[in-house]
Amino acid sequence: MAVHIALHEIGVPFESRPVSFAKREQHTPGYLAINPEGKVPTLLIDGLVGVQPLTEVAAILYYLAKRFPEAGLWPAGGIEAEAQAMSWMSFIAATVHPARRIGVERWREVFGIAERRLGGREWTGERYSIADIHLFRLWWRYVDTVKPDFAPFPGLAAHYRRMMARPAVQKTLEVEAAIGFVLPP
Repeated sequence: MAVHIALHEIGVPFESRPVSFAKREQHTPGYLAINPEGKVPTLLIDGLVGVQPLTEVAAILYYLAKRFPEAGLWPAGGIEAEAQAMSWMSFIAATVHPARRIGVERWREVFGIAERRLGGREWTGERYSIADIHLFRLWWRYVDTVKPDFAPFPGLAAHYRRMMARPAVQKTLEVEAAIGFVLPP
């Protein structure tokens, strides 16, 4: 979902190929030939030696932000702003994402940390970036799955509302609903 949002933010044409977790399509020989890890997403890019797969959400978001700077998805402001974005991306990938598998209580704790990190700011950095897309995707899943009380998370709740208002998010939700995408519990 995060990569899909970023692609809509950028506005370049792309071909989406949905992968059904319910049918375990990520483990089919055809998909494993593209990504031997059997993980999603995978972005096929024109690399130095032809078309190559790029995997892992954070890496794909970074690639898209740097490849299409006119979209403004990479932080401005120099190395400090860039390092803060990478800090958020690492925190989301290494702490927020695996918390779901530990359980709802850990998930709630981790989002408490994210709330404090956000510190009342509108975005994770000085302006909207790939870190906001990455954070939103996992917070959206938490909200959609757990249906939490937003009171302990006023910053994340406000971030969620801002993200839900973005045309790229609305387009992504529309497209994914039309293909019947349902997140696993």
